[in-house]
This record gives sequence, C-alpha cells and structure tokens, in this order.
Amino acid sequence: MLFISLRIKTMPIPKTLKSEILYHGRVFDLVVEDIEYPSGRLSVREIAKHNGGSVVVPLLDDGKILLVRQYRHPLKQYILELPAGKLEPDENPLDCAARELREETGYEAASIEKLTDICTTPGFCTEILHIYLASGLRRSPKGQALEEGEATLTLETYSMAAAAAMIERGEIFDGKTICGILLAEKKIQKTQCAQT
Repeated sequence: MLFISLRIKTMPIPKTLKSEILYHGRVFDLVVEDIEYPSGRLSVREIAKHNGGSVVVPLLDDGKILLVRQYRHPLKQYILELPAGKLEPDENPLDCAARELREETGYEAASIEKLTDICTTPGFCTEILHIYLASGLRRSPKGQALEEGEATLTLETYSMAAAAAMIERGEIFDGKTICGILLAEKKIQKTQCAQT
C-alpha cells in the first residue's frame, strides 16, 4: 500500500538510474540507488527494503490490553510493545496479525479489525506496518510459539488508560505500539459512545 495523496501523485518524482542490492538479509535487503531529481541533480539513496509486518492490539474481555516486554538488541534493552512480526513473502497482513498474536501471546481472536497502516521510517526504509485490533480473545490450544530471540519475552496486561499514561511518560516509546494503543483507545471510545 502506498501512502500518496492525490496532490502528490501529480508531482514529478526522481528517476532511478541504477539499483543494486548490496546486502541480502533475513530481515531486510540493503539497496543503493542512483537517482536523478526532476531538477537534473544526481543523488545516491540507501534503502532498507523490508516486507513490512503486522501489529496487533490484543483486547481482553475486561478491557485491558496485552503487551509484550521483549529484548531489542539494537537498543540493548527490554521494551514494552504490542505483539508484531514480519510479513512472510506474499503473506496476507491479517493472517500475519493472527499468527503473531498466537505465537507471542498464546491467544487467538474471534475478531481482528484493521485500524490503519503506517510507514515507519520513509526516509530510508520501505517497511509498512498493518495495525489491527483483536478482540474476543481465547487461549490457543497450541499456546505460544516463541522464536529463539523471543525466549525471554513476557506478557503484561494494562488498562488502556494506564498504557496511554505510560506513552505520555515515555515508558512506552515504540512507534508502532504508540500508534496502535492510541488508535485502539479512540476506536473503543467511539464504539462506547455509539452504544450509549
């Protein structure tokens, strides 16, 4: 999915003169492209090509949400975030969300609803994350299926208000998690208002 407004679609875009994959990784590829701007100026762009992923806000029947505390090696610390994972090639984002919910939390959802899509770092990365709200949660008979890097992952439950306050205090600072929590909170409030 591309995030281009109608106004921007009519604007000229740079021409790619050369594109080369310098590194093919498990998570992303590093691509270097020589481009020519509409002005005629030349530039080199380094791009992390990423399949994207899905993020899920797991809403428990009591209105609390499940978060995972997970070690993130680039940051050298454990952080609190929503369950999420990388899309496999040609995988449907909804299927990825359901898979990640089960693998990381051990829950399955009766309903998974799309909240939005976000581009995480459009200055150098093609990653687009698909954010969902999952409700009607029930324990999966399969339980969790954690990968090696997730072996120390722990589950924590928070009220929506507590999670929003943690965002304001900087205790939750993962971008996808901030987007998911705030959008889910707004959606739940709208639903509750419509029911009264």
